[in-house]
Amino acid sequence: MMDSDWYSSFVPSAPASSEKTPGHRRRASLLQQPHEATQADDPSDQLPILSEEDDNPLIKGPPQATLVKRALSYTHLRPADRLSHTTPPSTPTRKNSLSSAPKPNHVLRSNLDFATWYDALEDDLLDASHSDYELYYHQLNMSQHHLDSLAQSTNDALAILSSLSDSFKAVDEQTTAFHAQCESLITEQRRITDLADNMNHNLQYYAYLEPMTRRLNAPGAANLVRADEFPDMLKNLDQCLDYTQAHPTHREAPTYRSRYRLLLTRALTLIRVHFTNSLRALAADASQRIADRQLNDTTQTALLYAKFRVSAPELKQLGLEIQKRAVLPSGADQGGEAEYQSLMNELYQSYSATRGRLMFPIISRKLTEMAAVDNAVGDTVNFAKTAIGFVRGICLDEYDLWGDWFSGDGGVYEFLEAMCEPLYDHLRPRIIRETRIPKLCELCTFIQTRYMVDEEDDDMEYQDVASTKRSLDFAALVKPALEDAQSRLVFLALTVLRDDIENYRPKPEDLDYPSKARGPSTMTADGKRVALSGRKNSTNTTQVKSPGEEDDGVDMFETSWPNNEKQAMVWYPTLRKAIWLLSRIYRLVNSTVFDDLAHNIVHSTTVSLAWAASQISTKSSPADANLFLIAHLLRLKQQIVAFDIEFITPEVTFDFSSVTNTFYELRERGGLWNPASWVKLAAGGLMPRVVENMLDAKAELDGRLRAVINDFVNSFVSPITTSLTSPKKDAGSEASHVTAEIRTIAQKEVVSLRQKLDEYIQDIRTRETLVAAVRDQVILAYEDWMDKLSEGKGTSKIGKVSKKGKGREDEVWSTEVFAEWCERVFAVGVTSDEDSTET
Repeated sequence: MMDSDWYSSFVPSAPASSEKTPGHRRRASLLQQPHEATQADDPSDQLPILSEEDDNPLIKGPPQATLVKRALSYTHLRPADRLSHTTPPSTPTRKNSLSSAPKPNHVLRSNLDFATWYDALEDDLLDASHSDYELYYHQLNMSQHHLDSLAQSTNDALAILSSLSDSFKAVDEQTTAFHAQCESLITEQRRITDLADNMNHNLQYYAYLEPMTRRLNAPGAANLVRADEFPDMLKNLDQCLDYTQAHPTHREAPTYRSRYRLLLTRALTLIRVHFTNSLRALAADASQRIADRQLNDTTQTALLYAKFRVSAPELKQLGLEIQKRAVLPSGADQGGEAEYQSLMNELYQSYSATRGRLMFPIISRKLTEMAAVDNAVGDTVNFAKTAIGFVRGICLDEYDLWGDWFSGDGGVYEFLEAMCEPLYDHLRPRIIRETRIPKLCELCTFIQTRYMVDEEDDDMEYQDVASTKRSLDFAALVKPALEDAQSRLVFLALTVLRDDIENYRPKPEDLDYPSKARGPSTMTADGKRVALSGRKNSTNTTQVKSPGEEDDGVDMFETSWPNNEKQAMVWYPTLRKAIWLLSRIYRLVNSTVFDDLAHNIVHSTTVSLAWAASQISTKSSPADANLFLIAHLLRLKQQIVAFDIEFITPEVTFDFSSVTNTFYELRERGGLWNPASWVKLAAGGLMPRVVENMLDAKAELDGRLRAVINDFVNSFVSPITTSLTSPKKDAGSEASHVTAEIRTIAQKEVVSLRQKLDEYIQDIRTRETLVAAVRDQVILAYEDWMDKLSEGKGTSKIGKVSKKGKGREDEVWSTEVFAEWCERVFAVGVTSDEDSTET
């Protein structure tokens, strides 16, 4: 059926006996569990050993297998293939005879027995012929059984592997779960450890209370301040307070916070006690040494300052412990006081009182000696210079010593102000008794220039902030003395304003104008003007002095008269006093006070000059009065420019006096509840009046100056233009007579105008400006008159009009011709021939 060579390589030949020989034992599978390795193999897994009789020609084993070598390449493969497909050698033919047939067991008696035996023999022969196939079939069954057993073993191994995989997965899951449980246990352990650490950390802020309470309340707690660990104790108290403040939800946190605060207050109080005791001991030692022996200034200074500097560093550090805690907490009101600021103030007060008891007697004795020397001289300024210089030296030394004891300037200026009280006690009475304004001005100037710092100093802006060091602001200490001098100066200025300006009663010689106004004339004896120059000596200003004040110093605005002027105008006394007073107090008092005072001075001076002008008008002439007022107002306006007087804001108020009076009248008349009375009063102005109180001296001066200039110009224009407004009846109806009369009057009035101006006005430009104003008004009046004649509204006949060139005397001049004539007659700004040649 099929080649059995392959089987001979796996299964050896076995005898064909019916007995079962012991089969070989199948080696245990490597996939079998250890506990199953000792078990016997299943009988079904044993392979029987087949064998045949050698003498049976019908039974032969399979042919021997031919071993074919492995081909090394494709060329070697072809012969091997041919060799494997060659026909195996034929086996010898099996003999088929009945010789080998079994003998019948009995005698064949009949055909039936023979037939039966023959059939049996035929069956045996057939079976004998099929024995090879049966053997091969049996071998195939054996192989199939063996393969089935292998497949079953493989399935069993796969089942075992599957169970092992499931076991491994179960172990992995259990291991993962165990690992997760371990991780959770470790996390919980860490949490509990952190909780224990936090509890320990939190408890240490509460456990610090009892030992600290025992130490600070012990009998010898005062000596604890000098211990090295005392600053650490204060730091720990601060940390405990901060912790309880940051964790208000902890149990009994408010109680512990209040107790810690009491302990901190107790510790800082111990510092204050130690500080005060140390100061008292130093002061007692110094006082005892000063009282025991007479010490010179050098020894006394060393005792009062060097001895105090020895103990300063230690006590300064203790004071810093209080100062660090004397601050306002964040979010507190700025106007409030820190919790421990009172303890720091007690340190300041203790130090100030201790140093004051040592220094006050020395300062008072020294100032008393200076005052005794000054009483013989009576010079307030010299005493102030000496006394302020001495006190300044003391203040500088005390300021430096304060820096050795305390950090910062808190409380130092209150202490130094107390040290300056003896200076104020000696200087203030002298300032009050001083009645000379120049001396007070000198004192104010000395204090301002020597000690006061100018807030507008530009050099301070370029200083390096890092390079600036701690320095004494002595200006704040000497400011009360300056304010006393300024107050006294303002009081004397108001007295001068009241007595010498507002209530001044002029003497007859004070109103002797124009004799006091005789200046150099620009007119010659024949009525011709001298040469005028707009460049040379065009402005002449003088600074007058107050009567009786010539020896008080040279005025800051004083200038000299030009050399070519032989006589100067004598100014009215109130003007001289006002300018002198303004020049004295300028920049010596507060700017606001000066502005107010300057406005009052200018206003009172203007009123005084106006009153003097009215007196001169009755004694001399209106022209003299107007020129007097113009000259003095111009002089006043020129001087106040240098004083930089600020504008005064008007004060708007409501006057309810009329309303109040109306209510009282209605009540008296019984018509308070009558509606008709209310309607009548409302229509008549029942509302309050708006009152503006503005004292702007500059505006008042400018307004009065414009008014008096207009009056002066009109006083000369009116005589010239009288014939234009009201012509004479005997002059006829010809307009030429009117123009001739105007020209004649104008020529006379120009000479009088210039003579008056030369007497009062020294400035050439001012004189020419006034002459030009008169000329322009005359030309305008003539132009109006000509317009009326042209329109036929005039009372005179216009006649023939000269329009070009030089007008004829018997003709009416046009406006242009009359204006050219006025230019020649008034001669505004015309120079002489010599000046023209020089130019």
